Amino acid sequence: MVRIKNQRHSKASFLYALSRMMERSAYYGLRSIVVLYMIDGFLKMEETDALSVYGWFSISLLASQIVGALIGDLLIGNKSAIIIGAITQAIGSFSLCIPSTMGLYLGLSLIILGGGLYSPNLISNFGKLYLTKTKLLDAGFTFFYFSVNLGVFLGVLIIGYIGEAYGWTLGFSLAGIVMLLSAVPIILSKSKVTEPITENKTIISQRIINISIAIVAAGLFWSVYELGSILIFDVQLMLREFSSFDIPIALWTSIANALFIPISITAIIIWTFFYSSQFVKLTIGLITAAISFSTLFFLPETTSELHLTLYLISLLFLTISEIHIAPILYSVMTQFTNPKYLAILISLVFIPMRVFSIVLGVFNSSDNNTNIGVKVGVIAITITSIGLLFYITWGKKNSLKQSAD
Repeated sequence: MVRIKNQRHSKASFLYALSRMMERSAYYGLRSIVVLYMIDGFLKMEETDALSVYGWFSISLLASQIVGALIGDLLIGNKSAIIIGAITQAIGSFSLCIPSTMGLYLGLSLIILGGGLYSPNLISNFGKLYLTKTKLLDAGFTFFYFSVNLGVFLGVLIIGYIGEAYGWTLGFSLAGIVMLLSAVPIILSKSKVTEPITENKTIISQRIINISIAIVAAGLFWSVYELGSILIFDVQLMLREFSSFDIPIALWTSIANALFIPISITAIIIWTFFYSSQFVKLTIGLITAAISFSTLFFLPETTSELHLTLYLISLLFLTISEIHIAPILYSVMTQFTNPKYLAILISLVFIPMRVFSIVLGVFNSSDNNTNIGVKVGVIAITITSIGLLFYITWGKKNSLKQSAD
């Protein structure tokens, strides 16, 4: 590790993180009640129809980010796109208060358009705040990621509860207000996002390799995470049924949050003052992910106290893995991408994850053992982490050779 000197997080970084926290809080709070609203609210939709609409909504939101990134990078600028996106999402949330099919589809459509403008452009502009202090990128994006998770937790807890307990209209209205407020920190941010003062000296081919490695590592992680969450849920069910564990059901879903907070704060503090290679962090993330899911495969068939121990160990390593991969992906992309097109590239990162998920899903569908896809994913992660170790070693030898010359 190298001591970081004369580099500090700016006020604008905190404003952008605050905006993202509020936007995620509003979005996930709304998302937690919208399916229930379609089924139990004024529309009285069939469950299959409601889930179909929700699936369309989720996929369209991902696709809209590509369009939003193109608009932000090439037409109106990232900051304008963020503000317009936040306001559009707010209008969409308020539109859901209209008790009709038109209100539902209008509201969801506006949230899709607004989210597409907001998300990639906000992440891009946040990264650009660190272009002159790239050693802080890892800490900055880890803090940003922490704000995202905090927003998700608060949104589901507060907006989700209010929507269910006091009425859908109140829940959607609150989400709209919070969405609207998420634009305020961006408007207040006086920091001018600029390109780096010194040109990035890394050759283009090396930049492409670095970005590709980060995208593959993150794509593998999230695809295995998606499939592995089913395995984790099955373990939770076994633990709930075990009479010795007198633990409330709600607490099981809070354990991951309880682990995430101290580990992420520790990472933010360490990475603010000490710099280490982004690829070392990615390697640690992949190795701990492999350990996490492999641990669950050692669970005995008969439920016992050993289940709880292995479950907690798995969650601990999974949390460490997430913190070493999710924010580092954006850090690598920010450092090695042309800033003019950063939002566009950010909007495309979900594609590799979808591809890996489809490939691993094929293994699940071809075997009665639904965990085979996770096992194949763990093998792929292990191989990738070994490859990364060789890549890091090769990079160090290259650096030493250039220094000697």
